[in-house]
Amino acid sequence: MNHTPSAAAPERSTHGADASTGPSPRFSRQSAMAVLVCWLLVVFDGYDLIVYGTVQASLINDTGWGLTKATAGTVGSMAFVGMMIGAIFAGRMSDTWGRRRTILGCAILFSVFTILCAFAPNAPVFGGLRLLAGIGLGGLVPSANALVAELVPAKWRSTIATLMMSGVPIGGSIAALVGIPLIPAFGWPVMFLIAVIALLVVIPVGLRYLPETLPPVRAGDEAKEPAGFGSLLRAPFLGMSVLFAIATLVTLFAWYGLGTWLPNLMQLAGYNLGSALTFALALNLGAVAGSVITAWAGTRFGPIPTAIAAAAVAAVALVVLVAGPPVTVVYLMLVLAGIGTHGTQCLVIAAVASHYPPHLRGTALGWALGVGRIGAVAAPQVGGLLLAAGLGVNSNFLAFAGAAAVAAILLGAIGIKITSKPTTSVGASNV
Repeated sequence: MNHTPSAAAPERSTHGADASTGPSPRFSRQSAMAVLVCWLLVVFDGYDLIVYGTVQASLINDTGWGLTKATAGTVGSMAFVGMMIGAIFAGRMSDTWGRRRTILGCAILFSVFTILCAFAPNAPVFGGLRLLAGIGLGGLVPSANALVAELVPAKWRSTIATLMMSGVPIGGSIAALVGIPLIPAFGWPVMFLIAVIALLVVIPVGLRYLPETLPPVRAGDEAKEPAGFGSLLRAPFLGMSVLFAIATLVTLFAWYGLGTWLPNLMQLAGYNLGSALTFALALNLGAVAGSVITAWAGTRFGPIPTAIAAAAVAAVALVVLVAGPPVTVVYLMLVLAGIGTHGTQCLVIAAVASHYPPHLRGTALGWALGVGRIGAVAAPQVGGLLLAAGLGVNSNFLAFAGAAAVAAILLGAIGIKITSKPTTSVGASNV
């Protein structure tokens, strides 16, 4: 396989990992570099998502924009609205126009508008810039996962997809770490200027190493099945498409709700900014650990059974926080919550990538993540409204725990459906 980086000589994704029965000789250094670039872009994706949680208190207290907890939640939701739009359309675009163009376009979009956030004069402009950045953020993940699924052997697809998503909490951890010294020293705008690194370093590397793929050539009956949402929402994919989308919705509600509100919640609970950000760091480090643990467990036991366990762990950990345990236990529960919530989402992505045939993979990932972003949009709003209603910090933890529990139930339904009726996808691995 010749992975040319030039868009002028694209390759068709008829090979992919699906045809591989073992370690593929076509997984070359070029392919490894392409996977690395996708992972680095996901790191910046994760940074950009979590950075709002690190600056939220500063935006409320220091900008003079008149933000309240409820309106700060609305502003926080704007990026997720953009992500919903980006995920739905970029996944479809990557199946039609090619992965490379879509990935790089999304990366440029979120980098530019994230940088511009540092210069926003008021809350409406800031929210609008976050929405535009969110379109790029939302489009990157399904497109990058679709490309990586085509570059690795089928038996490693679940593991690599899960490990690649470790970039999200790693980016979030970086946001929490750099926020502790930088926000007090330079103010909140500096946190958004860090996106310059993605624009000037990672994207040029992507131009060099990301291969272009075109819609796969299909023969026989497969050629009659077009790549598009219509194919997802009819037999034999309808039931699974709906279940995957709703499971993603509630999982993202829990994960991004915590990511957006945790530093502020811990400040409301009496901790200072530095301590509150270390709690956010614990959550994200747990998510990093969860990516590794669930990658191994997903390969050993299957993505769906492992995801059920991960979601249940997250629900229990968040309920324990309601009891007001000692600070050491708080850290431990936040680590477990990070393992559970983010690990569940990684495993759902891996299952979707394996369940659908190659020509629907990007569309299916975009569908699940796009609909799932409804949960990400709702979470900052719900968290702010619960606090504004005077229901206290614990109301947020209970809401996010409930979402994780619902995710476990829905994933159980997916597991039953998969067990009762073998998947019809081409080259699917065990999900």
